[in-house]
Amino acid sequence: MKRGIHHPDPPAGKSPESLRRKIHEVIFEADTPAGKTFDIILIVSILSSVAIVMFDSIQAVSDSYGDLLYVAEWFFTLLFTIEYLLRLYCVRRPIKYATSFFGIVDLLGTIPTYISLLLPGSRFLLVIRLLRVLRVFRILKLATYVTEIESLRRSLKASSRKIMVFLFAIITIQVIVGSAMYLIEGAEHGFTSIPRGIYWAIVTMTTVGYGDISPQTDLGQVLASLVMILGYSILAVPTGIVTAEMTRTALRISTQSCPECSASGHEPDAKHCKYCGSAL
Repeated sequence: MKRGIHHPDPPAGKSPESLRRKIHEVIFEADTPAGKTFDIILIVSILSSVAIVMFDSIQAVSDSYGDLLYVAEWFFTLLFTIEYLLRLYCVRRPIKYATSFFGIVDLLGTIPTYISLLLPGSRFLLVIRLLRVLRVFRILKLATYVTEIESLRRSLKASSRKIMVFLFAIITIQVIVGSAMYLIEGAEHGFTSIPRGIYWAIVTMTTVGYGDISPQTDLGQVLASLVMILGYSILAVPTGIVTAEMTRTALRISTQSCPECSASGHEPDAKHCKYCGSAL
């Protein structure tokens, strides 16, 4: 009886799935030395590409170093194109990542340079420049590497009801103050309606002070002084609310990203993704 021929399994680390996991670990996670190195290189590349866009908008610099900036632009475009394709390759649901917020940001940071090739001619120069400005949105990707953003999101969510009550109280005060100022000053001093008075109250309470309208009577100036003092004290309230929640809900967040849906913000001891349930 002949024995079946045994085909050896592919060496560990050589299979496509193993390669996909390795790329995912490097690109989406920052807990490993390779992931940290990739993040540093990517952040430097993002800042450099944004700096190129800024320098290219300066006419004198563009006239002197236009060719060099053009080459650098294409270098970073190709670099981010490869990065975008690798991100799609290493996640199990590439469409989900491509339609996510940061997936769209990645795409918007890459395609404008390619689109400029389809719009040649001097009459399209302004359109091309506007498309190239979209590359500045790459800097939004920096937020993916700030793990504290998850703690801030939790704090804002936990304090949302308190902030809404606070905003409702502020709006009520502004309506009362705006109506009172309309009655005190009147149309002859610029307060032609209650909405106009409310506009003045908002500008004054937020300490912006455009100066387009201002109270002229003694009573109006006294009320304005009280509103200014109230504005300084009010600005600190939402900050205190969010800070208290951040202290209460402070926790350590892992940089590990789900290989299935690419979501992040998991606890260090998490075994499954809290969004799709896949194993981490």
